[in-house]
Parts: sequence; C-alpha cells; structure tokens
Amino acid sequence: MQDSSSSLQIDKDLLGKFDSEILIRTPHAAGGDKSGVIANPTPLVDLTGALSECAKAEYGIRIDPKSVRVFGKLDSQIFGGSVKVRPAVEIIRDAIATGKLRSGQKIFEATSGNFGLALGMLRNLGLDVIVLVSRKLQGGVLDELKNEGVRSVNLDVDICPAPGLKIDQNLVVAKVAAANVREQLAQLGLDIAVFDKNRGDVEALLAKQDVISLAKLLAKIYDGFCPEQYDNELNVRSHETTTAPEIDQQLKAHGHSLRDFRIITAFGTGGTSTGLAKYAQAKYRQKPVHVVFPLANQDVAGIRTRDKAVGLRFYQPELYGGEHEVDFEAARRLLRFFAGRGYGIGESGALALYSALQMINYGAGNDFVVMIADGLQKYLADLEVPVQKSDPLEVNVQEANSRQPIYGEVLWTHAMFVPREEGIKLVADALGCDKDKVKVATARDVQSLITSEKIPAGINALLPKDKSKTLLVCMAGGTSLRVAEVLAKNGVGAQSLTGGIMNLSQTSNRQPEDLVQVATE
Repeated sequence: MQDSSSSLQIDKDLLGKFDSEILIRTPHAAGGDKSGVIANPTPLVDLTGALSECAKAEYGIRIDPKSVRVFGKLDSQIFGGSVKVRPAVEIIRDAIATGKLRSGQKIFEATSGNFGLALGMLRNLGLDVIVLVSRKLQGGVLDELKNEGVRSVNLDVDICPAPGLKIDQNLVVAKVAAANVREQLAQLGLDIAVFDKNRGDVEALLAKQDVISLAKLLAKIYDGFCPEQYDNELNVRSHETTTAPEIDQQLKAHGHSLRDFRIITAFGTGGTSTGLAKYAQAKYRQKPVHVVFPLANQDVAGIRTRDKAVGLRFYQPELYGGEHEVDFEAARRLLRFFAGRGYGIGESGALALYSALQMINYGAGNDFVVMIADGLQKYLADLEVPVQKSDPLEVNVQEANSRQPIYGEVLWTHAMFVPREEGIKLVADALGCDKDKVKVATARDVQSLITSEKIPAGINALLPKDKSKTLLVCMAGGTSLRVAEVLAKNGVGAQSLTGGIMNLSQTSNRQPEDLVQVATE
C-alpha cells in the first residue's frame, strides 16, 4: 500500500541500484543541494538562426536574428528520452527512500506515453511497470513502450487521462471496458480474484473515464505503487529545484539572465509549467512562463487542450505570464522543417516553438526559452515527416578530403598519445588543409570527456565557434569515434577519421611511432 508509516522498510539495495544506474545519469542537483550546480544538464541550444530560416521559408515571416534570441531546452536528449524523466526520477527515488516502493512490487500509472517510457528505465532494477494507455496513442508510442519493457493495458478512453467526469457515462459500456481490462490483467499474470472483488469500483471509474483514479485503485488492490504524476507534488518540485535552476545556470553561461526571457511550454500534467513558474516567482518576482495549448478539436500527443487542463491540480494560471491556444496544423510545417534538418523536436516542442514564432511576429517578446519535451522518432509513422538522414559519425580520408570545407576544425583526440610535428603535418597534407587548422586536445581532457560524457572546457575552447562540424583524428580511429559519439549526444556535430593516423602513415614513408608520442601531462 502507499500509505506512509514508520513500519515501512526501506529497500536499501534497490535504492543503491537506482542511484548508481539512473540518478547518476539524469539531471539532479549536485550534492543534493538545490542551490548547487545541476549535474547531467540537457542541452540549451540556440535555435534563433534555424527559426528565422523556418519563419521565412514556411510562413513568409521575416524576423531579424540579431534582435531576437530563442533557445531550445532539449529534454529530447535526456537519458530516458523526455522531460517526463525528471518527475519520474524524483517520484520513484522518493518512493524507494521512504519505503513505499520495494523490489518485487508492481508500478501502475496512467500515461499518454512519455511518463510510461520514463518508467521503462526501471526494468533493469527488477521493477515491473504496467501503464494504462489509450488505444488512440500513436503506434510509435505503443511500440516504444513495448521496447522499453513497459507492459500496457489498453483502454478505449481519451488520449490524455482525465481526472473524472462529473456524471457517469453509459454503465453498459463501462462493464464491457471492465471485462476488457480484466482479460488484459489476466494476460499480464495478475490475480483476477483480486480484480473481481473490486470490480464495482473499477466499473464506476471507467464509466467516468477516470483513468487516473483507476491506476491508483489497481496499485492499492495489488499492493503496488502508483506515482500519481497528476497529483504528486514531487512532479512540480522536480522542475522547481532542477529544471529551472538548470536553465538559469545555462543562460548565465551564454551571457544572459533568466529575468530577461520568457519560457514557453506546452501543458501535459502541469508539473513543468508550475515548477518553472514557482522558481521564477521566488527568485525574480516575475511571471515569465507562458503555457501553450492546441486548439480544442486537436490531438497533440500527451498535451491537453485548455478545457481539459481546467480542474487538474497543477493547472495554476495565476502563476503564468500568459496562456495561448495555438493551431497545431500550422505548427506541423515547423515540425517538418526542423525534422528535415535533423533536430530532435516532437509534437509538443513544435507547438511551443511555433508559439514563440507567433509572439515574435506580433511583437510580444524577443527572448525565449522553449521547452522541447521529447524527440520526433515515435511520431514519424503517423506524421509522415520527411527526416534528413544525419551524417555518419565516421568518414574515410577520401570523403574527409572532399568535404574539407565543411569542417571548422580538425581535432586530435586520444587519451594517451599526442601527435609530433611530423604527425600534424601528415594529417594536414592528407586532408588538404592548413597545418594551423589541426588542433590537439589534451589527453586529460579526452579521458574526462569519455568517462563523464560531458565536454571539458579545454575541448570546448577548441571546437568551432560557428557550429560547423569538427573532424576528429586519433591513432586508429576508435577513440575519436567514441569522442564523436559523446559530442553528438551533447549536440555538437563531429566525424571521426577511419583508421586515424595508422592509416595515414601507410601512405608515407614514416612509421606511426615517428608521428606520435606519449602524452606528458
């Protein structure tokens, strides 16, 4: 059961595994101090140029990239795949730490997709996750849930779980739906006798399409745990104590202040908007958060229309700087544009980014941070968005030579060896570039980047300032390929030269050992 009491036993082994396998890879306040630096931040990327291009190409709108600034907060690149990872980590860790969740228990939750996918991170901890979803979900979402080891019970209800209608719907339909749920629970191996004892309560909730309360009921009768994302204050706290200060710190690193920016986010549970708003109000005495909804007749995955937000616990319009209803059909053009250029922006992010474009066009602001809640992959089949294939992470010397103009820098990245002067000259000659274009990262920085998957300041200083690609070279290509993978995770374009200097040495009269030396630092 979920009621707290002093008799609850904390599963310390489970807590340790959670911290070592999940918490360590997701955003959290370093040292547990909410005023400290946020570990594992997701990228805050300047989208101004791309949005300006899109505005002109898709909508005939001209915006001056010199007078506006639009950053995308790419939670699509978080470990776990979406902004919902943040509250999931906060809620599940608290449940384990307080003894409400232990090994062997089942987790039940109502979800429109992303929170269920976030819970999929728990499968390696031995926790069984069962989510209640709508058959209206995109096939890609259901496929991803299955791939993540999340088991689902499909219901013929609204795509966004509702807190319950005021009047009952047809009870005959509810009985049929209950029979369907019973059959699916049996297939998942749950004791149907337990369900049958509580069938009347199940039918009453299904009659009202109250999927949120149904998840709570199933957790209660099967001695499981329900995260209760729609009512759990930890949902809000995860964004107030982590997401908001994370954005604040990143804007300062870019030379800006949060007090000068509007934050735009779509509305799912309300946790993101409310958490961000509480932080900004407490620190800056401002209301910079603008909440975006699709039009009343539109379905956007995981996002509520305004009328369906009213009544939810975390819908708190008094905290917002504004609310906007936006036509998702118009936003689809922006979605296709950014997808075609390789940006990982899903439906809700496209809706929010389109809202920023409209606000700029109508003079309602110039500086924005837009929450990009998830990526595009799971929506592709239904949206038929043409996606430009990304460049491979590895290229041979002929390809690299022919594409030399696209590389802003050529960077040596190895954790043990650095090139001699002869090695640098060989690289430059093979690639047809000036020797001064070849930079050398320290072995210490390369080791740090590989182990932490973060870009050290030393390497960051060597990357092109104009966001062009970097060509990476090392001994045999293995280390530089790994560096390219890490840079890609951090939103930096890079390619590794296949075979590295080992291959290049075969075209000269020099032996590899004459071209490199052991790093001395």
